[in-house]
Amino acid sequence: MQEKTFEEWGMILPNEKRPLADRLTRDLQGVYTLWLRDVIRLWRDRIRLIGSIVQPLLFLFILGGGLSPRLGAMGVTHSGRPLGYQEFLFPGIVGMSVLFTASFAGVAIVWDREVGFLKEVLVAPLSRTAVVVGKILGGATNSVIQGTLILVLIPFFHLHPSLSRTMVAFLVMVMIGLTQTSVGILLGVRMTSSQGFMVLMNFIILPLFFLSGALFPLDRLPHWLSEASRVDPMTYGVDLLRHALTGVHFFSVWTDLLGMGIFLGLMSSLSIYLFTKAD
Repeated sequence: MQEKTFEEWGMILPNEKRPLADRLTRDLQGVYTLWLRDVIRLWRDRIRLIGSIVQPLLFLFILGGGLSPRLGAMGVTHSGRPLGYQEFLFPGIVGMSVLFTASFAGVAIVWDREVGFLKEVLVAPLSRTAVVVGKILGGATNSVIQGTLILVLIPFFHLHPSLSRTMVAFLVMVMIGLTQTSVGILLGVRMTSSQGFMVLMNFIILPLFFLSGALFPLDRLPHWLSEASRVDPMTYGVDLLRHALTGVHFFSVWTDLLGMGIFLGLMSSLSIYLFTKAD
């Protein structure tokens, strides 16, 4: 499909320099345009939208259903009811759905470079920071949409969190999406082929997923593996998701929020810095 130019998306590209207020307005328009483009691309690609649900469902119903009778109770919920393995697994799979979608948002940078769209963006009177912010917001939005499609299955797993806890889970998905999209863009800036990016991304996101505690309780791990999980940004997101949806958690809420905030600030800052320095 032919990529649209900025003029076709409704952006006027003036040649003259403008005052600070006008440049800020122009950057905000650019952020919105790039965000909207990524969201529209997801909506039009129905196969991608639907196909990305299959893997989480396999984990939930096949892996979870197969191991649930053998693992027994995984903890106690906030309502005092024992937590089965499928119920324990559900928040981790919601986080996995957000993780995978957000991480692969970086491939859009590589693809845009290959088809020439990124060059059009870079010659526009936009700051490179605005370009990165627009791409981060677009990738995070798409990942939250994917995570929400899994979250709506929560009644099938006998979990009934309050509205406030559900909103907390939604906000956690947003933070995970922003962090992991930043990681994807951070890697995509230096990659020259989409194939190489996919290989590198798989090498990174699988350890992030397995170390996060999405599949098993962190308090039952060997010491070295438990320590390794503490440097995984997904660990804090999954723990907070599980706390919101089931009441079971490993770290305190403030530890989870601090860990997620540090990683979000670090990854987004690095992605902006490297993008502004890229040729």
